[in-house]
Amino acid sequence: MRGIAAIIFGLLALLWPGITVLVLVAFFGAYALVSGIAAVIAGARHEGGHRAWLIVTGILGILAGIIAFVWPGITSLALLYVVAAWAIFAGVADVMTGIKMRDVIDNEWEHIVAGALSVIFGVLLLVWPGAGLLALAWLVGVFAILYGIAMIALAFRVKNFRTRVGTP
Repeated sequence: MRGIAAIIFGLLALLWPGITVLVLVAFFGAYALVSGIAAVIAGARHEGGHRAWLIVTGILGILAGIIAFVWPGITSLALLYVVAAWAIFAGVADVMTGIKMRDVIDNEWEHIVAGALSVIFGVLLLVWPGAGLLALAWLVGVFAILYGIAMIALAFRVKNFRTRVGTP
């Protein structure tokens, strides 16, 4: 669910690069809320140490989405910092989840790659804050699509693992 939401968000950002700050805030807010809710649900359903990182990722996403909707008139620079902070913190949480899942599944690298991409994306936004909104829209779009692909690959790995061990 998180991967599909990320890909849809990324495609929308690439298809409409000249969108206004308000629309970009709404797209980001919707994506962050859906991703956050899905991560909290996943964390609540899992057992073990990695559930805390999923819940942290979800709470960060929900908070980022709420901030985007409560203050829709924020400037592009403020949006950039909100997106960058969310991407870095959520990415670190995703990497930690992937590391914790090493004991549970094979090839957990998809989750680690998604987290690393998120951290790199956040750092790039912080390093080049003067980039225009058009560049931000393209960067957000490409990141979201790559992140979504990595999350979908992880979902198939987890599903295959569950089928092999016969767990619900």
